[in-house]
Amino acid sequence: AAQKPSGGCFGFCRPPPPAVEEVDVALVGGGVMSATVGLLLQQLEPSWKIVMYERLGAMAEESSNGWNNAGTGHSALCEPNYTPTKGDSVDVSKAITVNENWQLSRQYWAYLRTAGLLKDPQSFIDNTPHCTFAYGEDQIDWLKKRHGLLSKHPLFEGMKYSEDVAEMKKWCPLMMEGRDAKDKVALTFSEEGTDVDFGALTKDLGKAFMKLGGNLLLFHTVTALRKESSGKWLLTVQKNDLGAKTCQVRSKFVFCGAGGWALLLLQKSGIPEIRGFMGFPISGEFLVCQNPDVVHKHPTKVYGKAAIGAPPMSVPHLDKRIIGGKHMLLFGPFAGFSPRYLKTGSLLDLFKSIRPHNLIPAAAAGLQNLDLTVYLVKQLLATDAAKFSELKNFVPTAKPEDWLLVTAGQRVQIMKKDPEKIGILQFGTEVVAAADG
Repeated sequence: AAQKPSGGCFGFCRPPPPAVEEVDVALVGGGVMSATVGLLLQQLEPSWKIVMYERLGAMAEESSNGWNNAGTGHSALCEPNYTPTKGDSVDVSKAITVNENWQLSRQYWAYLRTAGLLKDPQSFIDNTPHCTFAYGEDQIDWLKKRHGLLSKHPLFEGMKYSEDVAEMKKWCPLMMEGRDAKDKVALTFSEEGTDVDFGALTKDLGKAFMKLGGNLLLFHTVTALRKESSGKWLLTVQKNDLGAKTCQVRSKFVFCGAGGWALLLLQKSGIPEIRGFMGFPISGEFLVCQNPDVVHKHPTKVYGKAAIGAPPMSVPHLDKRIIGGKHMLLFGPFAGFSPRYLKTGSLLDLFKSIRPHNLIPAAAAGLQNLDLTVYLVKQLLATDAAKFSELKNFVPTAKPEDWLLVTAGQRVQIMKKDPEKIGILQFGTEVVAAADG
């Protein structure tokens, strides 16, 4: 006979949770990383049972969402932080590596298009030239050296450099319009640049994942993870069903592609590799222009150099964007602070991550990056007028009424132990893997 729901105790009487579900792979988070890993595995092992758990009501609602990242197809064509000054020269080694990895992504998407798994690449990727902006003699000298080294490499062939006002007006008319003739500026221009709506891409990858047999479960929050003696992983999943409100899943492999939430979950897993790790959350804001008369004057993505003490992700840039089919301009980012590890996370996230093993590395990393603290304080105290003034460095003719201030995504900067410096602050993505793979 069918089980009847219990009643008469105002919801406090719940049935026991269902039996543990067995899967081959559990993917935590519905962002671009989980979508990519899930689709790859589904193609390589079509007989496997692969399940993706997403706590919100759709894929790509956090960092992968078009409003929560810069949308730059990171190929190092314009990003200054990939080409730091080194002595009297510029180190371009990381830029080459980044571009090589970007080409692999494009090749994979092209393969998916050929295989019929991505219907229309133009729904998520658009050809948008990339430029690097230099202001003042020191930056111009750096940009010349950067261009001289990169343009010799096949991946950067065709990159142009100019200090000529007429030519720069052709590349970036909005930035040159109304600019003081005394300003010393220079630009590089790469026709091959792209703008990527990673939210749209993630949803397309998710559709392909499900088409091949993968399962996506929305409104499912993985709250605990531990390894069993058998070598498998036991996950606890919360869901607001009319039964036990929770279930357990046993999986051979687990991938946590959950942004900042991954740190808290990996800490619960007990893997030794996560010891010493802590995360410092930084939020951000962008100025957005939707005035078509302004938008059409800037068909490029332009990156400048970051202020002293600013993290690499705070490099100022003025971007032509297409999000959900809407053409617009974004400028920023402006840093902010929230203790959340996700945009929709908890105010207690930062405090929940504190452990005895990560306090000393975190303190050491903080002491070595006091300039970052000063930068964040200045950003938090910055007025609308100050933010508009920064915009005017890029758009001299900007009007305040054309630019809206919107909240961008939440980033978690990694602090981890280091054998020489005790603790370091690391920018970029960190892959943490258990010793058994």
